[in-house]
Amino acid sequence: MTTAPDTTSYDAHFKVWRGDVDGGGLEDFTVEVNEGEVVLDIIHRLQATQAPDLAVRWNCKAGKCGSCSAEINGRPRLLCMTRMSVFDRAETVTVTPLRAFPVVRDLVTDVGFNYQKAREVPAFVPPQELAPGEYRMQQEDVGRSQEFRKCIECFLCQDTCHVVRDHEENKTAFAGPRFLMRVAELDMHPLDAADRQGLDRRSTAQDEHGLGYCNITKCCTEVCPESIRITDNALIPLKERAADRKYDPLVWLGDKIRRRRG
Repeated sequence: MTTAPDTTSYDAHFKVWRGDVDGGGLEDFTVEVNEGEVVLDIIHRLQATQAPDLAVRWNCKAGKCGSCSAEINGRPRLLCMTRMSVFDRAETVTVTPLRAFPVVRDLVTDVGFNYQKAREVPAFVPPQELAPGEYRMQQEDVGRSQEFRKCIECFLCQDTCHVVRDHEENKTAFAGPRFLMRVAELDMHPLDAADRQGLDRRSTAQDEHGLGYCNITKCCTEVCPESIRITDNALIPLKERAADRKYDPLVWLGDKIRRRRG
């Protein structure tokens, strides 16, 4: 009796970037692929069979930790959420590190830039007149910010944003979509009392976090694995509120009157 050939497995052609801070290049691999596997499975198979020193960052393998960010055929993706079935069997799959951040080794990059920007965003300021447990919010307000809290900090949006991807010199002045989204979340939070302590989140978004650099191409939204509508629900509304703060004549008059009374 003749055994039917296994059509669920095949050999794929991979190009994987190998190197470190001093340089590197793409290396060719032919590797077995089985039905239902994701790109991270293939990277692990390469480690087990052909390249034991291949460096890759990963943790949960469930699309929730954001660790395995890389670029697959030039597009920022999570290795653990990119199924091999989306590629033609004859297609070469190219895996490279995140382009916007310095390479540590192979597919691992130094994403410290993002943690620096996170520290620059002032935290939520609780209202002094309310004790913990007394906070009350409308469900609509909860839902609005809950979308942003789905962020797993994979930094794919940071990597794909051309403001820093193509212009390294902008990193000092631009926080990137992930942290502008954080500013937007805090600015629309009904209980945030930052303005009572003299912190104008809309002005700081423009003046300190580089909101004006964003030209709303929506590339950050397109690569978000959590399908957060970063541009439509965070960046554009924040831009509108920042413009109102700076150019609306009624807002200007109100600020002037308040300053005189103070």
